[in-house]
Amino acid sequence: MSEYKTLTCAEVSVGDKLPPQDIDITTGLVVCGALATRDFEPVHHNKAAAVATGLPDVFMNILTSQGLMTRFATDWSGPEAVVKSLDLRLGAPNVPGMVMTMTGEVTAVDTENGIVDISVLGENNIWGMHMQGSVQLALPQEA
Repeated sequence: MSEYKTLTCAEVSVGDKLPPQDIDITTGLVVCGALATRDFEPVHHNKAAAVATGLPDVFMNILTSQGLMTRFATDWSGPEAVVKSLDLRLGAPNVPGMVMTMTGEVTAVDTENGIVDISVLGENNIWGMHMQGSVQLALPQEA
């Protein structure tokens, strides 16, 4: 039996806050995230290429940001939640040495269809908003 529990729609209310999560932005996270998503743009794994664009180091790609946003929502909701949609807007880059804090809030609950909308914000400790958007999840209607 798994120790992980999936929330049901009945356990979620508009205004519920997700527990904040800090993510250390490391070179390994940036490079491996880019390579795992088959993003071979040099600015995501070659410091000299990133510096040539005016940034101090390699920077996170959008697919890694999407993955972190999705993980943040599903870590909160539990393993049986199904991601229905994801909407993401990027802001300031994430570069190694930063810490990104993820926060979220439930903005809508459709108990009839088992759908929950969550607004998510990821802010780094130097330049501020890295990403903001929403994740829509399908949750079980009963335990």
